[in-house]
Amino acid sequence: MTFNENANVGGNTARRRGAGVAVAGGGVVGLGAIAVLLLQLFTGQDFSSVLPLAPQGGASGGDSEIAQCETGADANANDSCRLAAGSVVLDEYWSGQVQGYRAPTLVIVNGSTSSSCGTASNQTGPFYCPPDEAVYVDPTFFGLMRDQFGASAGDLAQLYVLAHEYGHHVQYITGIMDQHPNDGAGATGNGVRTELQADCFAGAWVGAMTEEVDDNGVPYLQPPTQAQIADAINAAGAVGDDNIQQQSGGYTNPETWTHGSSAQRQRWFQLGYQSGVSACDTFGVPGGSL
Repeated sequence: MTFNENANVGGNTARRRGAGVAVAGGGVVGLGAIAVLLLQLFTGQDFSSVLPLAPQGGASGGDSEIAQCETGADANANDSCRLAAGSVVLDEYWSGQVQGYRAPTLVIVNGSTSSSCGTASNQTGPFYCPPDEAVYVDPTFFGLMRDQFGASAGDLAQLYVLAHEYGHHVQYITGIMDQHPNDGAGATGNGVRTELQADCFAGAWVGAMTEEVDDNGVPYLQPPTQAQIADAINAAGAVGDDNIQQQSGGYTNPETWTHGSSAQRQRWFQLGYQSGVSACDTFGVPGGSL
């Protein structure tokens, strides 16, 4: 996804934090196979719970601003700035969709840092931590996404990842998570429905994001190309439960799914992209329609 070079993104509140060696943390709400199944692949442990979450220790460091991140040209040139700039556009979009919207904290992870949900690093992947009301992303993860899951992880795919995590924040502050707690019910359970709705929310934002403008009336983002949309859809499919299971063990078991199949994730992203937030009621459809 390309930012307009002269767009002003200097108002972002993203913070860079962290130093040290990554340590496996606790439960998170994240990009599904990215945020959780990497831990399962690397450790053999189950990190699929969403709530409740207990504080966990981990390496940390002081906060700092994202340097040299003032314009759309800066965002186009740097992954960290692209994410920080994306947070500006996401906050403006959701403030128009959710009454009383409050922005999450975006933490750009440098190596690793602690959160109330455990240690954030490129091994845990991007995730949303409800107690902190914060999104944690280590930009180096996108390289792992390419290497481990065959995703191209281009500009728009990176913003899709960010938008998915912001979707979880919206679910948290609007009470969706409380209304539909994770019941561990496999392919038709609330955990999968929660993740698919976050994919749909991400698609809705992608479909509308070029409407947001800076203080000077300059659109933050240029309309996405078909190749960029295809890249985002590719990213959604790469982190489907069935794809992860096939790559990690050569099997598929829907009863153990926590985030949905590749086809489901792609379909809900596209549904949001085409029809907006109103189309994203994943909790109101029968399991066979997911």
